[in-house]
Amino acid sequence: MATVAAPATRPDPFALTEEERAVRDTAREFAQRELAPTVAQRDDEERYDRSIFERMGEAGLTAIPYPEEYGGAGMGTFHWALACEEVAAADMGMAVSLSVHVLSQLCIFANGTDAQKARLLPPMTAGRHLGAFALTEPQAGSDASAIALRAERTDDGYALTGSKVWITNGADADVLVVFATVDRSKGRDGITAFVVERETPGFRIGSHERKMGIRDSVSVELVFEEARVPEANRLGEEGRGLKVALSALGAGRIGIAAACVGLARAALEHATLYAVQRTQFGRPIADQEMVQAMLADAATSVEAARLLTWRAARLRDAGKPINAASSMAKMYASDAAMRVATDAVQIYGGAGYSRENPVERFMRDAKGAQIYEGTNQIHRLIIAQQLIEEARRTG
Repeated sequence: MATVAAPATRPDPFALTEEERAVRDTAREFAQRELAPTVAQRDDEERYDRSIFERMGEAGLTAIPYPEEYGGAGMGTFHWALACEEVAAADMGMAVSLSVHVLSQLCIFANGTDAQKARLLPPMTAGRHLGAFALTEPQAGSDASAIALRAERTDDGYALTGSKVWITNGADADVLVVFATVDRSKGRDGITAFVVERETPGFRIGSHERKMGIRDSVSVELVFEEARVPEANRLGEEGRGLKVALSALGAGRIGIAAACVGLARAALEHATLYAVQRTQFGRPIADQEMVQAMLADAATSVEAARLLTWRAARLRDAGKPINAASSMAKMYASDAAMRVATDAVQIYGGAGYSRENPVERFMRDAKGAQIYEGTNQIHRLIIAQQLIEEARRTG
């Protein structure tokens, strides 16, 4: 009788490399040391701590996905996703701040001139300058083509007039990537991207939002009253601003998806520990089948969200299209974060409804993630439209 050879052992395709583990561990150690001890207080005070951002820069977290020539770490989107998960597991607000900072850098890196990149990126990758991404307006949310902020030509550049709302990092940012229209009659083809620096004449900070969650990452209104922006600060060509925004957002969604994985993971860890420790009717509630089912579903959601996020990150690092993949990751991961955080509150019972326990904050933070960087309804449209387009091409 012939002997059947044992199948060759294949390496785990999901195992992290030594470099990837080092990035993850560095981010985890930083988050637990610098963020976790004070996150509840900063959330309660609705206070952004700029010094924490600067320490993230010192730890190298602001430099991960950019080339060394601009002060970056020369790593990829996958490394960046690993770091985002760890930061968010301790503090979703600071993870959002960091993600938006990296998003603004991406716009400059992908669309800036050599002179713009050499001047603007090194202090941003070092964490000395904070970046913001200013797209949203009162009437331009999901429909970014409805932007009304005007950019009128002047002798030496442009004068920006109008406002932006819900701008993360806006109150403290040194560098803001701002989208305005040079001609509203052209719709999306009139939108242009600009770099606005903090001391720009005619630019000021308006009202602060009082938010349900993600409260240690401040969101503000930006007001432009004929704010003078030199020609040298236009980012890309006139009329290509929406392409600048949408291409950057495709990559930015990966960071947000990773942050949602971190939040969901933290909620699951807290809920599991509480279920083991909390007793009712003389037994830990972890012995109850209904609680076990909630924990099992939560664990599955966290793993599925992580794999979708990793897939999108790997595709981007390979130079592949990521539009649908990043939408899938952001949509699923933020829905999973909301679901897991809600179940964590339920497992805690009355204690979960108290602000003395972190799961209450997780639930508030998760709700925001279903809305920003494109609502999950918009992402479902993006995914469906790509499916339909592919079917029409092949049919």
